[in-house]
Amino acid sequence: MNLEELLKKIEDELRLRNYSRKTIKSYVLCLTDYFKFVTTVKKDPDIQQIKKYLLQKHEKGQSGQTINLHLNAIKYFYREIAKSTVLINIKFSKISKKLPVVLSRSEIEKIIYSIKNKKHRFLIALSYGAGLRVSEVVNLKIRDINFDELTIHLKNAKGKKDQITVFPEKMKADLRELAVLRHGNENIFESERGGKLTERTAQMVFEKALKRAKIAKDATFHSLRHSFATHLLENGVDVRYVQELLGHQNIRTTQLYTKVTNPSLKNIRSPLE
Repeated sequence: MNLEELLKKIEDELRLRNYSRKTIKSYVLCLTDYFKFVTTVKKDPDIQQIKKYLLQKHEKGQSGQTINLHLNAIKYFYREIAKSTVLINIKFSKISKKLPVVLSRSEIEKIIYSIKNKKHRFLIALSYGAGLRVSEVVNLKIRDINFDELTIHLKNAKGKKDQITVFPEKMKADLRELAVLRHGNENIFESERGGKLTERTAQMVFEKALKRAKIAKDATFHSLRHSFATHLLENGVDVRYVQELLGHQNIRTTQLYTKVTNPSLKNIRSPLE
């Protein structure tokens, strides 16, 4: 089997197992790179070769998250495709525990009101108001919003799980107007050419609005979700409810936001007066 056929087999297997498109693309790219490094693909892994490969990534300054992605892809290949019984007992790389970039309420307001296009303004407002990932908001359909109960039913969210989050009451009339006379199966946010907006278009809408609002923070579209979680905690919402709304499997992922919003730290004044 040549390299092209092997990669196709890996891709097909990942699709059959219902992995997300993003994961499939990442694994195939990682394994293409790894196979070029080892030159000869064997049934059983050469542990020293794998360590050498990952160390090379580390020396190039790649993040712990990227190195772990490569390791996961390699483990998947030998376990599920090559059917090797050799255990790859390599510890995962430490991931930098950076605090998320959070926008203040006034910064969110500036970003939203800097957008002239009504549909784009709603897109950003809803992403913040419901804590949505960019992939979730562009895939959102009219039928997914329950205007009466003020909830959004996210189908096949991250990890292929269904999830419920809150819908901001403030947007009820505006989004009902946007959805009027349209089929429930249609996307809330459609492109000018028909079909859903792309993730990149949504990200560009945010990037341009951030620049127009003259906010210097190193924020991305995902910062809207970080801000949603932080502001809920600041409002006194229990961390476990926030975990549920964000769809986090592990409470520790959600608890990261408590470091950003720690009221005890915020009340301490500097001794330099």
